[in-house]
Amino acid sequence: MSWGGVLAAFGVGNYLKAASNSSSNQKTNVKQVGFNHIKTMETKTNTTVLHKADTRGNANHGWLHSKHTFSFANYYNPERMNFGVLRVLNDDKVAAGMGFGKHPHSDMEIISIPLEGDLKHMDSTGRSEVIKQGDVQVMSAGTGIQHSEMNANKNKEVKFLQIWVVPNERSVEPRYQQITLEDGARDNKLQQILSPNSEDEGVWIHQDAWFHLGKLDKDTSLNYDIKKSGNGVYAFVISGDVTINGQALNARDGFGLWDTETLDINADSNTELLLMEVPMDIA
Repeated sequence: MSWGGVLAAFGVGNYLKAASNSSSNQKTNVKQVGFNHIKTMETKTNTTVLHKADTRGNANHGWLHSKHTFSFANYYNPERMNFGVLRVLNDDKVAAGMGFGKHPHSDMEIISIPLEGDLKHMDSTGRSEVIKQGDVQVMSAGTGIQHSEMNANKNKEVKFLQIWVVPNERSVEPRYQQITLEDGARDNKLQQILSPNSEDEGVWIHQDAWFHLGKLDKDTSLNYDIKKSGNGVYAFVISGDVTINGQALNARDGFGLWDTETLDINADSNTELLLMEVPMDIA
């Protein structure tokens, strides 16, 4: 399937079509404005790729300000389609009382990680939940699901990461899972928040992927060992400064590594870090 077909099949074009005011639940079409097509300015070797924070796609619709590491909706960069099966990494801010109206997805693992504020989720299975800072949510779209995501707060914006992973099994029954992470479990260590195993720590998805969060004090050093041969790791710096395998990174930078077995991580300041280990080949 072409990437254009992939974008259509996974509902990218529908993602920003409607905004809803939660007080009235009234949907209005949002005029889609072109995202900034910034020069890639990425450093690439045969085993790494560096995406600096200020080179991401940028969309500001007033109620929504979103930064896109990979091509999404009106932002298209052929050099930034994916990192292995990691297809979308959106860094979103949604204004108080606003959000994404009901829209469809299929055959995609969708992970939401709130960074500030509260996000209200509703879907076509009848599920209605509020996701808070410290929670992780996963939705396996499978054969098809419709959902909406709203800022649950009337007086402050919500900030969250939304991540899409291409599954290793198609047309599964849609499912939803949400957990609250143990407070302090990632202080100066890596806390597993996602895996392929329903009996393991964190949420699970239909893919041989492992996600970890770390909250590291300055000068903390630790290692991450690749869990499955052939996988790569995409590191996203939520805040602070960190050096991974000799590469200095700052807040909101992304750094992908493959053909390696271990990551050497050194916090150059107080740092919050998300590691996403994923297969490099899309089945």
